[in-house]
Amino acid sequence: MVSQLINEFDTLGLYFGLAGIFIFIGMAIKDVLKSGNVPKFGQYIVWAVLFLGCSGFIAKGLIQVFWQGAGVG
Repeated sequence: MVSQLINEFDTLGLYFGLAGIFIFIGMAIKDVLKSGNVPKFGQYIVWAVLFLGCSGFIAKGLIQVFWQGAGVG
């Protein structure tokens, strides 16, 4: 039971860590987008991709933890 709990926290930490990497990439890209001549449409696409990637990693981690917690996966 303890090893299963550790495994769930390890999985959750992995996906939250990947989401954090997306946040740091977004902060770096924000500076580049504001300093250059990037069209607004291009900025919206970049932000959408970063948001979907970040939220996707968080959702994947939470779903996997609850899925494993239910004993299904």
